[in-house]
Amino acid sequence: MVVVVAAVLVGACSAEAVPVATPSTVTVAPVPSPKSAPPSPVAPTPTSTPTPTSAFVGTVAVLTPDLVERMAASWRPGCPVPLEDLRYVTVTHHGFEGQVVQGELVVHADVADGIVGVFRALFDAGYPIRSMRLVDDFGADDDASMAADNTSAFNCRAITGGTEWSEHAYGRAIDVNPVENPYVRGRHVAPPAGREFAERTARPGVILEGDAVVQAFAAAGWHWGGDWASPVDYQHFSVSGR
Repeated sequence: MVVVVAAVLVGACSAEAVPVATPSTVTVAPVPSPKSAPPSPVAPTPTSTPTPTSAFVGTVAVLTPDLVERMAASWRPGCPVPLEDLRYVTVTHHGFEGQVVQGELVVHADVADGIVGVFRALFDAGYPIRSMRLVDDFGADDDASMAADNTSAFNCRAITGGTEWSEHAYGRAIDVNPVENPYVRGRHVAPPAGREFAERTARPGVILEGDAVVQAFAAAGWHWGGDWASPVDYQHFSVSGR
C-alpha cells in the first residue's frame, strides 16, 4: 500500500513528502537526444489534476503506483535519480485565451516546494502558459513536447546533442513555452515553429531578460538558458545553470 502525501497551497507551499520505495537502479549510458525536427505528436494520455479555481493552487505529492506506470516512457531503471526522489507537482496557471488551468510537472523533491512558489509568482504576474503536461503524454519525446508548446520538467534523457545526462534527467530543469522561447544554435531553431520567435520581442509567453519569469526563477535559485552565449535556450531554466 502506497501512502500519498499532498499539500495544497494557496499563495505558498510547504510540504514534506513521504518517499516511496523504488527498484534498485543500474547505471546506463544516456542516449543522445538532439533537438531536431519533431515527429508527429503522440496522442495525449488523459490526466486527472485538481480542478482549477480563480486563485492559485499548488500541490506536491509523492509518486503513486498509477503515476509511476504512467511515467514508463520518461523513467527507467538506470536513470540518475530514483523514483522515490521525484515529486508530482500541480500548479494553477493562466492560458493564452484567458482561461485558468491546472498544470502538472514532475521535479526533484528538493526543488518541488520552490517550483510551486515560482509558478505562484507567474500566476500573480498573469504570465500565460500554453500547456503543462508530463512529457510522457508525448512518449517522452522532447521534440514532440516542444512542438506542442508544452512546458515540462523531468525526462530521463541526454543533453541536447550530447551523451551526458541532461538536468531534466534529475528533475532539476524546466522548459517553459518552447515555441515562444526556442532553442537556438546558429541557424538551427527548435522547435521549428519557434523560428518566428528567434528575434526576441515582447509578446505573450515570450521570456525576456529581467522579466517576471526570469526574476521568479532567479529568486528560487534557478538559472536561465537565455543568458547562454551559444546555444541560447530561451525556454530552459535549471538549478545548475546547465
